[in-house]
Amino acid sequence: MSRRTTAAVWVKGIAEMLAAEGLDARALLIAAGIDPAALDAPAARLATEQISRLWELAVERSGNPAIALAQHQVTRPAAFDVVGYTMMSCADLRAAFERLIRYLLILSDALTMTMEEEPGGYRVTFVLFGGERPVPRQRMEFIFVTVIGFCRWICGREVHPLAIELPYPAPADLAPYRTALRCPVAFDAPRNSLLFARVDMSAPLPTSNPLLAEMHERFAGDYLRHLDSAQTSYRAREVIIRRLPDGEPRRDEVAGELCMSERTLQRRLEQEATSFVQLLDDTRRELANQYLGRLHLSLAQAAYLLGFADQRSFFRACRRWFQLSPGQYRSQLQLHAVKHPSAS
Repeated sequence: MSRRTTAAVWVKGIAEMLAAEGLDARALLIAAGIDPAALDAPAARLATEQISRLWELAVERSGNPAIALAQHQVTRPAAFDVVGYTMMSCADLRAAFERLIRYLLILSDALTMTMEEEPGGYRVTFVLFGGERPVPRQRMEFIFVTVIGFCRWICGREVHPLAIELPYPAPADLAPYRTALRCPVAFDAPRNSLLFARVDMSAPLPTSNPLLAEMHERFAGDYLRHLDSAQTSYRAREVIIRRLPDGEPRRDEVAGELCMSERTLQRRLEQEATSFVQLLDDTRRELANQYLGRLHLSLAQAAYLLGFADQRSFFRACRRWFQLSPGQYRSQLQLHAVKHPSAS
């Protein structure tokens, strides 16, 4: 499985927030295995495990499990790098999210985003991969407040989601969530998601500029093409994640959604040292690691979300992935959560 990374410019925003909260950001970075100088290095990227460790340490040393929400009123456009410019020049917020999804690989290949229209508006769903380390809830909460803050900044007005879903248990103190997010938050949800009103997503952006949009698109496209990260496998993974709850995705379905033939998809994945079967299996394994850590999800629900036809298939896959049954692996994750409460 390939190593997942995030752009150092995003982590710099985290470090600045922690410093503003009175923490020794430099010491935290070093303790997490991150060279502070890397945050200013052009095109530097950091392992997803290091970022999770940074948040674990921040919670431990601050004693504040809601620290990711602490600077919610601060806008961090620099954290979006060149992707932010493409978003700003779009016609509306819906198009801006489409650009964020299209160029997200520039910021991170550990995060996947999808957007779907619903009767109530547009739901943006996030899947964050932690690699060999559990993802602390603070990582996702910081992503949410940073994305929401950037939306307000480019809209030039107050924009708040209609609802937020977080797949973690409700904290004892809900006040920081009410203050920072200012909308209903559903905990123990099956996903990480933001629901935006249709009127907010379709309102014209004051920063919209078609000429600049074309220029920024070219620049972001060139940036994306020069990344070492595997692009086809990343895009295929997006489709797989979206289709899994409807059953095991077929290669021809994924190829069609990527507007290429099966043969082309197969060839490009081979060039990126993987295959469709391997990519599907890796994606399921990483998602299983997350779903089994969510106690409110039954094993049957986890199997469904992973696209398995029945629980026996899920059982066999877990034996192959973790050398444990789903129930045994869940118990192991619970034990880790008790020993490392900041990671839950």
